[in-house]
Amino acid sequence: MDKTISSPNRKLKISSGPVGQSNSVGSRIFDIFNYVFLTLVAVTTILPFVYIIGASFATEYEIATRPMFFIPQNVSTAAYEFIFSSNKILRGFANSIFITVCGTAINLFCTVTMAYALSKTRLRGRNFFLNMVIISMFFSGGMIPGYIVIANILNLSNTYWSVLLPGAISAYNMMIVKNFFQSIPQELEESASMDGCTDIGVLLKIVLPLSLPVLATFGLFYAVGHWNAYFGAMIYMKSAKEKWPLQVLLRELIILSNGSAGDMNAMDPEFIQPPEQSVKMAVIVVSTVPIMLVYPFLQKYFVKGVMVGALKG
Repeated sequence: MDKTISSPNRKLKISSGPVGQSNSVGSRIFDIFNYVFLTLVAVTTILPFVYIIGASFATEYEIATRPMFFIPQNVSTAAYEFIFSSNKILRGFANSIFITVCGTAINLFCTVTMAYALSKTRLRGRNFFLNMVIISMFFSGGMIPGYIVIANILNLSNTYWSVLLPGAISAYNMMIVKNFFQSIPQELEESASMDGCTDIGVLLKIVLPLSLPVLATFGLFYAVGHWNAYFGAMIYMKSAKEKWPLQVLLRELIILSNGSAGDMNAMDPEFIQPPEQSVKMAVIVVSTVPIMLVYPFLQKYFVKGVMVGALKG
């Protein structure tokens, strides 16, 4: 309810509604536009994945004749039966989980320790190390020198270290975490130092508890990268198929479903060639759903951490 107060010189109109809320026509039109636009964006994001799930349960004929559908007319689980027909997939799941967990732990350890050290202006040679990090963001040794280092010099072929160590740290992520550490008030660290904490104690007891949003955010980025990675394992683990992650195995299944029915029939007369397109859709579902289940547990930190570096204190 609005109230009008009269005075000899002017009239004041006082609104009893919420502070900062506008009820003008332009504001309402803007809100409606936002709701419609965000709804369309959400629908265009979700519908392709719904189609992929539906197509993974469809037959080859239905995928070829129906350009777009969400619920298949004839439900078929041939693609999933083909994928899970061997225990190799379960082993690939275990390998991917191991690589993702260990790789993310290594990434966060290297990122946090280097970022915390470079956030201190008293570090000797700090500018030199920062320049080296910045140079690595623009130039790289290339694939062939990297392969020579990993396979020949370090002799890490056919080991998990060949996919864990090459990407142990991201220079870009480290720079953002460094800026975040610099935004933490120095008074907190100084008070802890006066109480007898060492630099490691300040990092563990003061800095890390305040950095949960940024650590959760970049931990998610690192985990998704390890889960989706396949090229490193494909070139470094050629002779260690029992250590292949899920992505490499699914790639082999796609190749197998494309053109090797004759070879499989020769080995197993009861083998039935699965639908090529539905196998591709099922592979996307199998490789995407596990990492999507992790996101709800990190969502509360992700919203805060994704804004790291937007403001400087």
